[in-house]
Amino acid sequence: MKTLLVGLDSACLPVLQPLFDDGELPTLRRIFSSGVHGPLESQIPPWTASAWPSVYTGMNPGKHGVFDFLSFDGYEWSVVNGSHLRERTLWELLDYHGFSSVVVNAPVTHPCRPFDGALIPGYTAPENPQGHPVGIVDDVRDAIGAYRVYPRDPSPTDASPSERYCELIRMRGDAFKYLVDRFDPDFGFIQFQQTDTVFHERPGDLESVRDIYAEVDRQLEAILDAYQPENVLVVSDHGMGEYTGYEFRVNEFLRQHGFVKSVNGGQGMPTWATVRDAKLRAGIEAQSVEESLPARAMQFVARTGLTSQRIGGFLERIGLDEFVANRVSSDVISAGTQQVDFEHSIAFMRSRTELGIRINLEGREPNGVVPQSEYESTREVLIDLLRDVTGPDGRPVFDDVSPREQYLFGPRDDDAVDIVLVPRAFDQFLSAMLDDDVFGEPSEPWNHKLNGIVAAIGTNVDTDVSLDGAHLFDIAPTVLATFGIEADEQMDGSVLPFVDPVGRRSYPALDTQPVDTTTDSRVEERLANLGYIE
Repeated sequence: MKTLLVGLDSACLPVLQPLFDDGELPTLRRIFSSGVHGPLESQIPPWTASAWPSVYTGMNPGKHGVFDFLSFDGYEWSVVNGSHLRERTLWELLDYHGFSSVVVNAPVTHPCRPFDGALIPGYTAPENPQGHPVGIVDDVRDAIGAYRVYPRDPSPTDASPSERYCELIRMRGDAFKYLVDRFDPDFGFIQFQQTDTVFHERPGDLESVRDIYAEVDRQLEAILDAYQPENVLVVSDHGMGEYTGYEFRVNEFLRQHGFVKSVNGGQGMPTWATVRDAKLRAGIEAQSVEESLPARAMQFVARTGLTSQRIGGFLERIGLDEFVANRVSSDVISAGTQQVDFEHSIAFMRSRTELGIRINLEGREPNGVVPQSEYESTREVLIDLLRDVTGPDGRPVFDDVSPREQYLFGPRDDDAVDIVLVPRAFDQFLSAMLDDDVFGEPSEPWNHKLNGIVAAIGTNVDTDVSLDGAHLFDIAPTVLATFGIEADEQMDGSVLPFVDPVGRRSYPALDTQPVDTTTDSRVEERLANLGYIE
């Protein structure tokens, strides 16, 4: 194997350093200490579904087309999938030059496109993905005994809370070794998602974090011992840390300033909690689920003004909020929620992980209310308004509020938000939900930070260089350079200085297929349960 790329979702030095100091991760520590390493600045937005495609294409979302966990068509939404990716991946570029690859657990790669090698899809794929070549997932399951994309439910027989996560990590390693033995690839890419998931599902459980990273280290050691790749790159898509700031409810702020209209118990902006309903867990498409009688009743009550938010606020004051929430189905809670009315609003946040605001523009949105001639002036008013927002501590909520083209540019940028919001130090939780108060406690105590990590070691790696300024977009051209291959001239990154640059060239346009809609609502459920969609 010429080059191995190891993806550790949300890994960063503040998480890794204590584990290194305690001697918990000998393999990773050896790569970091004997090779070269440094912080890796993520993109905006720094979330899994959009950031990993930027890693393996070297382009910003305005070019590759994946902006968020969700894809919007007007006011309708679906979970993003591999068909939304509109640029070549690393393994497709390597295939163009005659090199083969094995890829395990890469996010946003289902449905797969053909190339020389094998791929098992990762995040946003269904639990039983097709993979490439056809039947490869079944082959892996036959060979190693079991393979899952997502963790199973907790069991009373688990030795520890981290056991089900560690199972997945072992499956990734076993699947990767089976595929390398079978395909003998020039390039390998294995991604571990549980290094991120644990912080969302078990915030503050540092013992589980330790267990998960220790298992990753063991799997990496086995892979390096078995195949001894010439070059190894360890990268993450963003960092992770504890939030000490507050929650800023963007749509509530916009409503209070006249930009957002709301509807009680209607068909406004979706409340993503509906995907937790038992019907959806059974695999029914989200948009096809009929409302239950209690949900319809709650929807009627909400139209009188007695919304789920108001009921929840009262229950919280008397200490019964968790008791009731655990006993009332999510479709009932959702039906009574005050929602953003997409069609009649001037501007809104569609999804909190988009990190931005979309203007309801005539000729672009199905019921646009902002004339094209007023687009720029409306955007400028919103930018000025948001730049001046200060939090309860008197400090600015945002490090930056800018037109989208500052961060998202390319042939697909019209699918993006119109205004990008960068929360201060990524210590403020942005929410798309409506509530009477603009500020509150963060819904998640741990969440993403802007700086991840990059480390490299190998025959093509110069360890006497500085990685100051390394960016997520730099990974793809750097991997190509280890093969002596020119980067795509459309890539936004550059070759990191530990590898000799090769240059750039144009490549033939990618023959992409039509976009497929994700209909497996269990994927939506997982995203909602992790807090990625509200």
